[in-house]
Amino acid sequence: MQTIFSTDGLPPKDRFRHWRDVCEDRIVPMEQSCLGDETFDATIDGASFGGLDFSMFSLRNLRASTTPRTLRHENHRTDHLFVSMVLSGTVRSDQNDRSSTDRAGDFAVRDTNTPWTIEHSGHSEVLAIAIPRQRLESVLGPARIFAGLTVDGDRPVTTLARSFLTNLLHQGDRLPAHSAERMVGVGIDLIVACLAERLAQEVPRPLHGTLVIQRAKAFIEANLGDPTLDPPMLAAAVGVSLRRLQELFHERGQHISDWIWQKRLEAAATRLADPGCTHLSIGALAYGCGFANQAHVARRFKARYGMAPSEHRHAALMNARPGPTAPAAASPRS
Repeated sequence: MQTIFSTDGLPPKDRFRHWRDVCEDRIVPMEQSCLGDETFDATIDGASFGGLDFSMFSLRNLRASTTPRTLRHENHRTDHLFVSMVLSGTVRSDQNDRSSTDRAGDFAVRDTNTPWTIEHSGHSEVLAIAIPRQRLESVLGPARIFAGLTVDGDRPVTTLARSFLTNLLHQGDRLPAHSAERMVGVGIDLIVACLAERLAQEVPRPLHGTLVIQRAKAFIEANLGDPTLDPPMLAAAVGVSLRRLQELFHERGQHISDWIWQKRLEAAATRLADPGCTHLSIGALAYGCGFANQAHVARRFKARYGMAPSEHRHAALMNARPGPTAPAAASPRS
């Protein structure tokens, strides 16, 4: 990570003003104020790789809020959500009628579309990760469902996610671009798993079916490579009967098996087009996506996309090469 801002060397009277300008460019416009009479000090370290921005904030005695006024600011970012992971100290937060005190290891998601307030009493360190809104909402539903909920840092899945993300932060700039994107994808999947588990703890009954579906889809995404993944296994993983899970999918016009194979085909198409996977045979790649063999993926792939896996790979790699002569890849069938 590189140091983006530090109050070291700045006159005490100028520190907070400089901090506010840099911090709001890095996150979103906010109303900020100091807590207490101590001299303000803070640092921001940042890194960008795999399509995500990582920011490490070290600061003390600060109150920051987004308000209806700041949300209308022209520089306000609405296309991202911020995962805020406390590394040391405590952070008090309010959003969506939820109040919590997050301690070291805990994390929460801040929704950039609704007001929030955070307070750093004493010294704290926070890792903030800007994640495209669609990456979380496509699996978990609208951000209002999960934004502001504290995910307990002592839970096993949270410990795993925190360890992976902090290690990735230190190694990310050393990874090739395609590897960084894949590792970032793993990190987002772990965050989704943490949030899905947290949502299952306390949820209004009308939302229960929606959350079961969200947890089921998150489990599918995380286990596509398991050839034994099937509806009974999925039902057991999310803690409902197979009949109930089938009903919930049917209510949404879907079938469990169809959804699993759709996601496997999408994963295979993505990996076939990935230059970082060219060393893998189509058979090995297919097996990694949960297909039984190369003939199996070829049959399903052609039915879905109208071309053989080898044709898709060739077209994608040709498109990736510079020059005007590269042919366009065929469009998938609806």
